[in-house]
Amino acid sequence: MTSECLQKARNFEEEHMKRIHPDERPCYHMTGGVGWINDPNGFSLYKGEYHLFYQYHPYSNEWGPMHWGHVKSRDLIAWERLPVVMAPDEDYDKDGCFSGSALELADGKHLIMYTAVQQVAKDDGTTEQFQTQCMALGDGVNYTKYSGNPVISKDQLPKGGLIADFRDPKIWQEEDGTFYSVIVDMLEDGNGAALLYKSTDAFHWEYCAMLDSSDGKLGNMWECPDFFELGQKQLLLVSPMAMKPDGNEFHVGHGTAAIIGAYDKKTYTFTREYVHAIDSGIDFYAPQTTVTPDGRRVMIGWMQAWTNSKFVPEGVKYFGQLSVPRELTMRGGRLIQNPVRELENYRGELAAYTDVPVSKEVSLKGVSGRVLDMTVHIHMDESPAAADTSEGKQSFNSFMIKLACGGEYYTSLCYTPGTSTLRMDRSHSGYLYDIVHSRDIKVTPRDGELKLRILLDRYSMEVFINDGEQAASLTLYTPQSADGITFCAEGAARISVEKYELRFPF
Repeated sequence: MTSECLQKARNFEEEHMKRIHPDERPCYHMTGGVGWINDPNGFSLYKGEYHLFYQYHPYSNEWGPMHWGHVKSRDLIAWERLPVVMAPDEDYDKDGCFSGSALELADGKHLIMYTAVQQVAKDDGTTEQFQTQCMALGDGVNYTKYSGNPVISKDQLPKGGLIADFRDPKIWQEEDGTFYSVIVDMLEDGNGAALLYKSTDAFHWEYCAMLDSSDGKLGNMWECPDFFELGQKQLLLVSPMAMKPDGNEFHVGHGTAAIIGAYDKKTYTFTREYVHAIDSGIDFYAPQTTVTPDGRRVMIGWMQAWTNSKFVPEGVKYFGQLSVPRELTMRGGRLIQNPVRELENYRGELAAYTDVPVSKEVSLKGVSGRVLDMTVHIHMDESPAAADTSEGKQSFNSFMIKLACGGEYYTSLCYTPGTSTLRMDRSHSGYLYDIVHSRDIKVTPRDGELKLRILLDRYSMEVFINDGEQAASLTLYTPQSADGITFCAEGAARISVEKYELRFPF
């Protein structure tokens, strides 16, 4: 039975999203029906279709009591909107249905595991927060919360665990039928930790081990974990809070981290070997993965930063979007990310150029637009006359691409060989708030070139460096009429460009 609280949210969404014209949304990046969204949740395959849920506050463009919104897709690009799935309508989740995950059960039901939030008033006038783990079962449209909720609560925490910050379960099932879930928690010592639980039936759980912790070096509280094997390595993905800067790898504040290592399933022992940022841009957080029928591991994230999310552009009718789904592989011990190959099915006309000399600012015929898939090869000049740099010999000191360009507006990517950095900068995008607008990324040319694949989709840009060796995302709110693209160099550069229009019938 649909609760009054849930029905209210469904009715509100249905009525108010009619007021948003399709041109006011991205073409191929997922947004909420109306209001605010943040973390992707429950990214899973169910009855042959991809289901994606998300943290949702339909009633305003600001974070509020969390609901779960819902979409589904056959190809990870075209999404069909479905009714709101969950609302905070039980005592144990009255203050929010926080993030979680989902999977298909053998009996055909779709199982959701999520964090319930409850604020309890104390005798001294303060409140105590309880975050517990709960279940819901559904058929792909309607879901019913489990009568035995919560299924993991305070008495199942390890010593030193805090119930106030115990959240974001990622559930999966092993081949032997055992269910596992990795859940993050704040410990009494101030560190974030990833905790492992197991169950034989998905409803009765026991604590196994602490997989890893921030150890005072990788933020404090961790959020939105994922845990899986990829390329003979085990990966723990987390989104740390209160990060300290570490060169150009990690920036201060909220971040994302891929912790790469080895895992002994028998002893539940994860051994960390290497850590790097998942996304080096401005707007990316809380990624979650699923596996496609053909075995690809695919990840999607919230394309927003918490610090920037307080500054909602005036006049927008919704706020928040998700990244393009990304295929994950391993190369050289590093997580590699590239847009899902399904995006290529929407490619239209190609504009291609080879070995174009660039010095002063130039534009290329057919290379413009705000909805596109473009790859730029910046060739490294090894001529005897080239200047010496740390990367060898270069004939330019810097190279810049300006996108979403027109009048006073542009967003730029600037490569400086001498410092081996790529700077993404939206200071001139028209997003006039005192927030982070630029980020420097340490990059290394490969095989004689720096390769940048750039996706634009009206209100965002995602950059994939050297065939996915690094990724960087940002949102932008430049007027859509600013659709120019230019190239310029200090010195003499050579580039090759392949730019595809992206066309969507939906």
